[in-house]
Amino acid sequence: MGPCYAKAMATRYRFGLEEYERLFRGVRDVELLAGEVYRMRPIGPKHAWSVARLNRLFTEALGDRAVVWPQNPIRIPPHSEPQPDLALLRPKSYGEGLPTPEDVLLLVEVAETSLEHDQGLKLSLYAQAGIPEVWVLDLKENRLHVYRTPKAGVYTEHRILLPGEEAEPLAFPGVRIPWS
Repeated sequence: MGPCYAKAMATRYRFGLEEYERLFRGVRDVELLAGEVYRMRPIGPKHAWSVARLNRLFTEALGDRAVVWPQNPIRIPPHSEPQPDLALLRPKSYGEGLPTPEDVLLLVEVAETSLEHDQGLKLSLYAQAGIPEVWVLDLKENRLHVYRTPKAGVYTEHRILLPGEEAEPLAFPGVRIPWS
């Protein structure tokens, strides 16, 4: 009779926001999604340029009507702290606490190598949190996915914009963003 091996079960641990902050404060390139810590992929030049360009376009178009929040965390209690590429927030100071879903007008994810992740776990998380609008800029296919109207944890509207079409944030009718 051969040796007997016991199968060890791996136990997953879900981090809460306070534990995550205590353990990972100051650690770059990680985010907390649904209680699990994810290492973010490196940002390439095309991704970086897209975020910088969108940051400038939103800042110029909106002035002080929104806080443009590039590559900073958003708190989604009790188990998530994603770092979208860009967020438009209600105009107030966030120096004493990170923004929460109630502060978010629009989130933007720029996807060069992360499209499946951004349109999967992250999009679901944003819909469950009630974030009214999410844009996912697909750099490989050069199209902008616009998700709106979260209901029961999913977005009920999904439009795809092609190069040359301008995007209009739901929170700012009449403001057109030339994303491509």
